Amino acid sequence: MDRRKFIKIAGFTIGGITVEQGFRLISGSSYARSEKPGIQLKPKKWAMAVNVEACAKDAGCRDCIDACHLTHNVPDLGNPKDAIQWIWNAPYGEVFPEQSHSLTPEAVKRAPVLVLCNHCEDPPCVKVCPTKATWKREDGIVMMDYHRCIGCRYCMAACPYGARSFNWKDPRPFIKTINEDFPTRTKGVVEKCSFCEERLAKGLKPACVEACRAKSLTFGDLDDPGSEIARTLKRTRLTIRRRPQLGTEPKVFYLL
Repeated sequence: MDRRKFIKIAGFTIGGITVEQGFRLISGSSYARSEKPGIQLKPKKWAMAVNVEACAKDAGCRDCIDACHLTHNVPDLGNPKDAIQWIWNAPYGEVFPEQSHSLTPEAVKRAPVLVLCNHCEDPPCVKVCPTKATWKREDGIVMMDYHRCIGCRYCMAACPYGARSFNWKDPRPFIKTINEDFPTRTKGVVEKCSFCEERLAKGLKPACVEACRAKSLTFGDLDDPGSEIARTLKRTRLTIRRRPQLGTEPKVFYLL
């Protein structure tokens, strides 16, 4: 084999490996593994259910929020104007404005409701991102690539749920304890909840679900009839989602 032919074949080989690795990264092949080493589970349709009543009974609890923010190096900037939030509480009337009316009890309107990225079936944020820094995996998780984000904030404008935060300043000095297992972000980058995809890849539940002492959060495979979330949604009398009229098909359900 002459030198030119060797270089050509070697180039194709390396390029093929790079493309394959890139495809695996973009398509989200790091699906949750079973607890048995080396065995990967098939793609799922991840979803979460929030029991509003159970959550409201312990209104001052922040266990799920603190666990999420600690796990993902979410900074505490000290003011609501620049706040970075992956998961937070908001009044019922703000979360469900179209499902709140004059006869809705005041206690319900003031009740804290847990909100986060809805990981929509048809996410508008993905459609408007010019660099494909945000994309949807086969298992339904809407992802963020912090390195590809150019800070245009088109995704924030497109998201009808206000589920994304923008780093107006370097967040790293505002992180009290850095989790070395998860990347920190930089100024000019958008971030949001990822359904703890890095924990799912290890066969673990999302940090918020694991930390919830009221057991008001249920997470699992929506397409598996035997899963806990599928059974929960089937037996619950009233289930709502945020702004269903928009057709985004959120994967976060609220049990009333």
